[in-house]
Amino acid sequence: MPQFFASTARGLVEPLELELKELGLKVTDRYIGGVFFESNWEGCYKANLHSRLASRILKPVLDFTAYQPEELYSQILRHDFTKYIKPTQTISIDASVNESKMRDQRFVAMKVKDAIVDQFREKFGVRPDVDNTNPDLRIHVRAIKNQFNVAIDTSGDSLFKRGYRKEVGEAPLKENLAAGLLRLSEWDRQSPLVDFMCGSGTFLIEAAMMSMNIAPGINRKGFGFQNWLNYEEETWEKVIQEAMDAEKEELDFKFYGFDIDKRVLMNAKDNAKRAGVDEVIEFKKESVATVEPPVEKGLIIVNPPYGARIGDEDNLRDVYRDLSFTMKHRFKGWDAWILSGNKELIADLKLKSTRKHFVFNGNIECRFLKYSMF
Repeated sequence: MPQFFASTARGLVEPLELELKELGLKVTDRYIGGVFFESNWEGCYKANLHSRLASRILKPVLDFTAYQPEELYSQILRHDFTKYIKPTQTISIDASVNESKMRDQRFVAMKVKDAIVDQFREKFGVRPDVDNTNPDLRIHVRAIKNQFNVAIDTSGDSLFKRGYRKEVGEAPLKENLAAGLLRLSEWDRQSPLVDFMCGSGTFLIEAAMMSMNIAPGINRKGFGFQNWLNYEEETWEKVIQEAMDAEKEELDFKFYGFDIDKRVLMNAKDNAKRAGVDEVIEFKKESVATVEPPVEKGLIIVNPPYGARIGDEDNLRDVYRDLSFTMKHRFKGWDAWILSGNKELIADLKLKSTRKHFVFNGNIECRFLKYSMF
């Protein structure tokens, strides 16, 4: 049975493993950057459509050791890449190299490309072109200490690109990271969520899609595997229909987003509408200093700015103090989860966290902290 690799952000591997198991997929191993699983192609399609936490679903095709360009070239030829696309279609090579004799990843990408297009030329007399923007077949090459791993990308665009977000705030949170943090919070999917600094609405939209059982990939334009010769259209249509049949039409609770930027709130409303969850999210222009509980009880989740992304750290200290005051004095009895990439600013809350997770928001190491307002 084919083996696949679901990649994700650092810190989300365990919840991704749980998610894949919930999808009925057989997890075989875990790695620092993701999870291996075994499945037929229907399972691959399901993972692409339903995984909220994965960045990509890759299919490993080669593992080998290479020290010289000639070795790399000949090892790539061991796999038949001509079975995936026609020679008139396009490819791209995504290479990363660490602690290897061939140190230039652009050179590695070029050598891999040469081997693949030569394979096509020898078989068909013509070769595929390179398209780094929207290729039909994306090949990932990773080299660490001269050990090469080659995989084909079944996803196409990264899976965090759900298709609903056209406009974002100044410091957007990737959709799959937002979904992963919701998983880590152990929110029950049956109670209100409140975000004091909702920005483009990512936390709330992802949460609403979870509660309404809307597949995260349902609004995407397409997936990489749809461009391939082995694409099973009937199987894909079955997976899509099952996902649509499982959606809920309404909820008996709502989600609440606040922000001081009117323009960003308009974008958030548009994003929610494209995601099909605008009926269950209420957005309101309000400062974190003056937010009142919109319901009797729920869960707070906030991604406040932390300097590394937006601006002067000193200007944010008052924001964190306002956040702390609002939670302590207006939201007694609530639990709150806060994502922060700045230890100094989080100290300005002057609150003691009861739980902690380490995750990466891009290249920024962050703490995802739980606070209980007694």
